[in-house]
Amino acid sequence: MHNKNLRTLYRSLLPAAIAAVLSTPASAYNLLDADGNSLDLNIEAVFGAFSSDENYLFDGDTGGASWQEGYIKYGLSGSHGMAADAALFGAVSLLSSGTWGDGDAGGFSSGKERDTDLEDAYLGWRSGNRLPALGENGLELSFGRQNFSIGDGFLINGDSLNLGDALNGGGLDFDRGGAYWLAARKAFDRTAVARIGGSEGLRADLFWLESDNHGQADMELGGINTEYVSAAGTVALAYIEGLDVNDRYAQALGLTHRDGQQTLSLRFQGNAGVDNLFLSGEYVTQDQGDSSRKDADAWYAEAGWTFADAPWSPSLTYRYASFDEGFDPLFFGFSRGYGTWFQGEVAANYAGPFNSDAQVQHLGLKLQPTEMLSFGALFFDFSDTSAGTGGLNGQELDLYAEWVVNDHLILSPLLGFYSPDNSDAMGGSQIGNDDTNTYAQLIAIMPF
Repeated sequence: MHNKNLRTLYRSLLPAAIAAVLSTPASAYNLLDADGNSLDLNIEAVFGAFSSDENYLFDGDTGGASWQEGYIKYGLSGSHGMAADAALFGAVSLLSSGTWGDGDAGGFSSGKERDTDLEDAYLGWRSGNRLPALGENGLELSFGRQNFSIGDGFLINGDSLNLGDALNGGGLDFDRGGAYWLAARKAFDRTAVARIGGSEGLRADLFWLESDNHGQADMELGGINTEYVSAAGTVALAYIEGLDVNDRYAQALGLTHRDGQQTLSLRFQGNAGVDNLFLSGEYVTQDQGDSSRKDADAWYAEAGWTFADAPWSPSLTYRYASFDEGFDPLFFGFSRGYGTWFQGEVAANYAGPFNSDAQVQHLGLKLQPTEMLSFGALFFDFSDTSAGTGGLNGQELDLYAEWVVNDHLILSPLLGFYSPDNSDAMGGSQIGNDDTNTYAQLIAIMPF
């Protein structure tokens, strides 16, 4: 596999807790490629080892946690060529996952989870040159069990909340087979998606999604995402409406408002025509479907600069994010690197806040000594949390590396230091004290 493909693979594969994307399979073995028909065997394997000196939220221990997660996804994908370069396409895959050891530091998994189940199962059609007015492949229709995301995952980045069995009880079952941080399972259970337009200019996605994730109250939603794509960046407007929930799980989780909820988003991402500049921002307003719950807004603004001519090409980024109390972050997830949209490895995965009822300042630095190795440092400051009481206020510093060792191994070690302002006894989530927590993780991706 070429080095450039490995770097692309790494960026598409490294997942983060609650939600992560896998936009391309880790490895594809071509079984058939003839007469416009193709068939590939796809395999991806990701494993992680984790350690936390402290415990949070639902974890009743006080001695820290050490655990391991892993999954292997395996299946087939293919296409059948038609006239005018149109094509039918589809995929089917299984996924085996598990968590071992103590379970995660937030108490969302016990370490006893194991499962093998269907992951992808979808069919689709793309137009090729059949519709000249829309451009090549200007219309794509797909349905079935598949991943789906909008933008960089601020609101939707797959159905990737992977709770374990630690929260089960009272007839409720949240277990998706472990791999909480790795977010192994990402496909929505049932979907219908229409993509209209090409890779430039005006385009849109029409979507209907139904989740079978009890941790998301089995939410059903629909909407439209419209974008104008240019060399300077992408301007987009999206509308999402909640259509239904599983009442029993919605009541248990406090998510009854999702039935009838209306979310409107305006966003931009690009360089505004300036080399080495990165700009990103999004404003979201949300009308809740439950009259007892207040409407809420969220927004962020981010700017970054890459010093391309300096040694190791350092990139510096600053972001400010604000989330109203009661804001529902929906199916947010990891997409363009550590810190988006899991802000702080400890805070975002175990301690909170979880992209709601908070203001977050973020400063990031990334260095790239070689094409196959990079280092990064991320700082987060969490304020105005817990309805203004500051219960979940704190700071976090994460240091990480991304290393493509060879064609069959990619490693990413991370060391985090999370300092909460409050213990659980004072309204925080860290159990027993407000000491600085030392957290470590090592992620291994193994292309076959």
